[in-house]
Amino acid sequence: MGRKHRPWRVEGLPRDHPLHPENEEPERSGYWSSTPGWLRWLLIGLLLVNWMVMSSLTAPAERTEVPYSVFWAEVEADNVTEVTAVEQRVTGTFEKPVTYSEGAGDAVEVDEFSTQRPVFAEDDLVATLLDHGVEVRAEPEEAALWEQILLGFGPTLLFIGLLVWFLRRTASLAGGGLGMLGRSRAKLYTPDSGPRTTFADVAGIDEVKDEVVEVVEFLKNPERYRLLGASIPRGVLLTGAPGTGKTLLARAVAGEADVPFFHLSASEFIEMIVGVGASRVRDLFEQAKKAAPSIIFIDELDAIGRTRGAGPALGGHDEREQTLNQILTEMDGFTGNEGVVVLAATNRPEILDPALLRAGRFDRRVVVNPPDQIGRRQILGVHTRSMPLDEDVDLDALASSTPGMVGADLKTLVNEGALLAAKRRHARVMMADFTEALEKVVLGTARHLMLTSEEKERTAIHEAGHALLGIVTPGADRVRKVSIIPRGSSLGVTFQSPETERHGYSSTYLRGRITGLLGGRAAEELVYGDVTSGGESDLEVASNVARQMVGRWGMSERIGPLTVLPGAGQEQSVLDAAAPSEATRELVDAEARRILDECYVDALETLRSHRPSLERISRLLLEKETLNEQEAYDAAELPSTEFPKPPVTAEPV
Repeated sequence: MGRKHRPWRVEGLPRDHPLHPENEEPERSGYWSSTPGWLRWLLIGLLLVNWMVMSSLTAPAERTEVPYSVFWAEVEADNVTEVTAVEQRVTGTFEKPVTYSEGAGDAVEVDEFSTQRPVFAEDDLVATLLDHGVEVRAEPEEAALWEQILLGFGPTLLFIGLLVWFLRRTASLAGGGLGMLGRSRAKLYTPDSGPRTTFADVAGIDEVKDEVVEVVEFLKNPERYRLLGASIPRGVLLTGAPGTGKTLLARAVAGEADVPFFHLSASEFIEMIVGVGASRVRDLFEQAKKAAPSIIFIDELDAIGRTRGAGPALGGHDEREQTLNQILTEMDGFTGNEGVVVLAATNRPEILDPALLRAGRFDRRVVVNPPDQIGRRQILGVHTRSMPLDEDVDLDALASSTPGMVGADLKTLVNEGALLAAKRRHARVMMADFTEALEKVVLGTARHLMLTSEEKERTAIHEAGHALLGIVTPGADRVRKVSIIPRGSSLGVTFQSPETERHGYSSTYLRGRITGLLGGRAAEELVYGDVTSGGESDLEVASNVARQMVGRWGMSERIGPLTVLPGAGQEQSVLDAAAPSEATRELVDAEARRILDECYVDALETLRSHRPSLERISRLLLEKETLNEQEAYDAAELPSTEFPKPPVTAEPV
């Protein structure tokens, strides 16, 4: 029976065309049928050459056959020098050539002869030969045919066996034999492969799901769109920070559409051999066309989608650019790819080639942003739906304590909480498990260091300075946790997070943040009169914020609304036409230094005016080592008119 015609496969081909799906020949299977033609002829040629060489080496030397009576007469005449016997067969050499004529033929001179000793001969041949001084040799019986084949063909068969083993191993490692390096390495997930990922597994990015639901609907009901003249987007590009759920969303699209899903990383196209990447692209799209309707998902597209001509080429050929050219052709070339949707994900859309982003290729670009508080709550619900939770677990409070976290971070947080609960032999996961897991993920793993009393006091003063400035600075992020337990590379940590999502930062907020970062150093100088190296990371972050304020966000009057520094993930050369002059760069450094100096003075003055609160927080830290939000605000003992204390119910960690 012929296969059912599927209109996805081709465009514009008549039914009698040899490339039409209904006229396709079934693919041959088996190792020999998949072996390249040149390799087949090579193996056949080796066997023929081996047969000829073996035949020439094992064939006996040509000798003239003489009657046994002639041989005996020459022995009696002392004209035989040596003989070799193999059973009743005798070969040898005459000392002087013997003229011999067989029948009516011409006479020939014979010096090397062979003869057959009759089985009924009763002469004592050996004694006679020895008496006449003939050298006598004997050889064993000729080997059997199977022995001759084994000895003659053994080396060639061994070589062929090693070659076949090498090809099979290459096939298992590279997805094909030596002649099939161009085969695609894409992993195929079909609706029958196992549990499917659906939109129910994707949370916190509802607006993104709305963008791709049209693709799912088209793959499910193509005729409804065709009747209205609509065509499916050829490609959907998912962009966003790492861990936001781009790959998960692509798998959900495949699961909802109930179609084959080809998944691979863009780096798997590239090989050292020029042309292999383009061949793999052709093979991938060919497989997708045969399985259409289908989805191709290319992860980390920037590995091959960088702007052409941006990097050096070797000998005028660039494997990456050839692969990119083939992708461009397959997505929007002369041949139709209807029914094949290309999904791609990247963290760096700004470096992609413009040809990839034009209409007709990646028609739709979807930005996957980090989730807000409601989205984080939904994601936590997805990851804890099969987890036994204690009654004290408050996912809303946990979501409010995790600003900036993406789906992958929240999954790690939930898993760490479950691991801690199992370690503590809890029957259910408790809020304390999630709280400690959050500290481990955000602040780092606690280290057991033996600190001297002086180091602990300095660390307490340092962290108290951070905490106090976070408490008294208007608009600053709330202080959630203060600890002098060494974590990661720090001897102490002050954790702050906003009450609501922040999508833009004012100059006042950024200055307050710098002031808080410099609070630890300012507290050490205020109390001890000198500083330590403990504020290294604080200085690094504060310096970066100040430079961004001046060089990117136009928050300096002397620089003005001018972008001087490159954006995140971008590089800038001094030879670039957009690169700032040396004088401008010096001005950026001077303005950043001015902002840091002003914020440091503000930190010193604020701590000096709240010195008792600073000492109370540091004493309580030395006593308890870790303070939560309520304890930190209570220790500050600020008047309610200056800064209200947080309610007890706001304590998420």
